[in-house]
Amino acid sequence: MKQILHDLWQTYLIEVQRVFRDGGVVLIFFIATILYPLIFGAVYKNEMIRNLPVAVVDESKSEASRRFIHKLDNTPEVNVHYHCCSMAEARRLMQQRRINGILLFPRDYDQRLSELRTARVCLFCDMSSFLYYRTVLTGATMVLVDEMQTIQLQRYSLKGITGESAEELVQPIPYDDVKLYSPQGGFTSFLVPALLVLVVHQTLFLGIGILSGTTREERRLLKVVPAHLRANTHGRIRVVLGRALAYFTMYVPVVFVDLFLMPRWFNLPHIGQATTLLAFLLPFLLATIFFCMTVGSLIRERDTGMVAFMFFSVILLFLSGAIWPQYNMPAFWRAFGYLFPSTHGIQGFIKINTMGATLASARFELIMLWLQVILYFTTSCLALRWVQKLKL
Repeated sequence: MKQILHDLWQTYLIEVQRVFRDGGVVLIFFIATILYPLIFGAVYKNEMIRNLPVAVVDESKSEASRRFIHKLDNTPEVNVHYHCCSMAEARRLMQQRRINGILLFPRDYDQRLSELRTARVCLFCDMSSFLYYRTVLTGATMVLVDEMQTIQLQRYSLKGITGESAEELVQPIPYDDVKLYSPQGGFTSFLVPALLVLVVHQTLFLGIGILSGTTREERRLLKVVPAHLRANTHGRIRVVLGRALAYFTMYVPVVFVDLFLMPRWFNLPHIGQATTLLAFLLPFLLATIFFCMTVGSLIRERDTGMVAFMFFSVILLFLSGAIWPQYNMPAFWRAFGYLFPSTHGIQGFIKINTMGATLASARFELIMLWLQVILYFTTSCLALRWVQKLKL
């Protein structure tokens, strides 16, 4: 036992020294892991897009259309920046990127309302960005619903139905709009938590990949065989555990800052229990470390780690299910995403930290992460043996 602890400690010290001797890895492990979340939080700070410019083409020029336009201009989502005389003028503004939406009132808008017929309003949205479309559509829809109620009340008033009786006919089932787990209903609250977890996963992936590539380059160019590549079967297990312990201890403060402090600093949803989150993040961090060590054994050059990092980052974000629901993915890609600790880490972190779930509610992700700890620890040892055997 004393020899085992000694070997673990020596491997731990060697790996820590390797990290701190490499300026690129230090930058990734301790600077990028803090800088990326700060940038994400600052860029997406406002949660919602507000005051998008739109143009109005009012061919009706009636009291009803002016009332609609006035309500639209007072919404937080959009501002009526231009009153155009024709659709051609409005289209030019859209092509020049000066507006993100067009609202058209036909000539017969007021006439159809006065005849108790269905009137038509045309909305044209900028689809170059989903957020533009969503914001303009939300503002216009809210005004449309309110205006429909106003028109219905006016029509009931003509029939002699007023007061509470008319209001009950207009809205027979009152409802409250409650946004669960994201009071603002914004973009930041659902995207940034996933990015925070992915930052932990990908910086470990990049840093360990660079270290592995550097080791292989030194072995080929300097003909120096590192100690961990000369280890026997028992030695390989100690090397893997010692290196993993080094990464683990260095990343505990990173995880605390990124996944505990950052959501609070940027006022992201964080209703989960700290103890529950800690119990979940333990297998996530271990699975990520062993996964990165396994993949790192395939990297033969220092620059290859950067290429792999850039290639996988966006893919892992989409496979995680944070942007597109997993149940809507083809079975192959859903299964492929299960190979990466980031997929289960993101899903479990959102459940626990954003939705306040217990470990029982996140048991699928928890079980998968512990299985990955066992799997990738085994593959790390086998990969080390493979590298030794082939003298790569």
